[in-house]
Amino acid sequence: MLSRLSIRSRITIGSLAVAAVLLMVALLVVRAQVATTLSNADASLAQSDLASFQKDITANPDETVDDPGTGVLVYVRDPGGRVHVNTLPRDVLTLVADHADADKQSAFTDDEGRTYVVVGRTVSTDAGTWALWSARSTSASELALQGLDRVLIIGGLVLLAGFGGASWLLATAALSPVNAMRRRAEELQESDTAGQLPVGRTRDELSALATTLNSFLAKVHASSAREKQMVSDAAHELRTPLAALKTQLELAHDDFGNADALAHQVTAAEASVDRLASLASNLLELSRLEAHGSPATSATAAAITDEFTGSVDRARMLALGKSATVDFDVTVADDGTRYRIDPQAFGRLADNLFSNAINAVHNSGTVTAALVQAESQLILTVSDDGPGMPDDFLSVAFERFSRPDASRTTATGGSGLGLALVRALAREAGGEAKAENTHPGLRVRVSLPKM
Repeated sequence: MLSRLSIRSRITIGSLAVAAVLLMVALLVVRAQVATTLSNADASLAQSDLASFQKDITANPDETVDDPGTGVLVYVRDPGGRVHVNTLPRDVLTLVADHADADKQSAFTDDEGRTYVVVGRTVSTDAGTWALWSARSTSASELALQGLDRVLIIGGLVLLAGFGGASWLLATAALSPVNAMRRRAEELQESDTAGQLPVGRTRDELSALATTLNSFLAKVHASSAREKQMVSDAAHELRTPLAALKTQLELAHDDFGNADALAHQVTAAEASVDRLASLASNLLELSRLEAHGSPATSATAAAITDEFTGSVDRARMLALGKSATVDFDVTVADDGTRYRIDPQAFGRLADNLFSNAINAVHNSGTVTAALVQAESQLILTVSDDGPGMPDDFLSVAFERFSRPDASRTTATGGSGLGLALVRALAREAGGEAKAENTHPGLRVRVSLPKM
């Protein structure tokens, strides 16, 4: 039932319930204390009524005991059993008449419901022991308690009402930042634009929540923007090779009677298909890394070295078309050191670096690679003697679909995804990738920390 109510209502009801319990306990304690005080006062008054008689009997045991004043309820009996004074009500007299031991205190209620505090006392003289009894009606105390009960009940209800109203107002004030965040979130949802939730000036839990949600919204918006940009860039990149492939296939239809021309068009179509396959593969790999990351895996330096030499062999096959040279060097002292990267992932990383470098060099150019094991990391460096990159492009060289100019990518049909995949794989392994111009040429350095 409470789960259907608003948070403000639940806070108010819960506060009222706790306050009601605490207030009831406090009022009961107050009433008990007042009742005890009134009872002790009645007993003290009854004791004081006997004090004057005790004093007279002790001083003059043989003299007649004086009558008490009006309204004083006293019973005095001498050692011989003679009653000198008796102003007690009949029902109270029945209680004390047969008691020899008067040193006691009790409460008594008569047939009409009136309650008395009865106090007894013994006085020892040479002639024997006197028995003194006194009674005090508790009617005044009971009236005072009844009045106190009314005051406590009314005051308690007023306090509860005031506490409930205060709880409602405080809950409203405390939740006002939540309402402000909700309204702002609705505005952001309707406008579908980037924005932030309002953060309160106080350093409390709600401001911390707003800060966390703003960070989350920023990441979601950035991710959405990246996805939209990726879709737009992918559509743009796919359009050119698809149009070229369509044109090549149409030309191939016209060359059915010419075997050499047909073979040329089929070869060109295969190149377009290879470019499409590479583009799709790189896009899928990047999307997988950004969405889920790579599975927790590792490789020894020996396994990475094997994958590196295999990548060098594949690069040399690619370099044959340009008569380019691919040189490499490996400096690994401890083959057992592990790194947080899958060997095949390292191979894809190296293949992309070699492919970019070979595409960049001129005929008979040189590509140099080095795999060096440092104290805390493994460093892969791939350099070429090509034209390099514009200096202002180096800061965005590892972004998807980025191209510096026609000198490195457009002429060779690159998609601008190779370096982006290199950086993604390096960061997934806890490392980093950087590029710098060497005038001439470009050097890409990938560092992978050891586990």
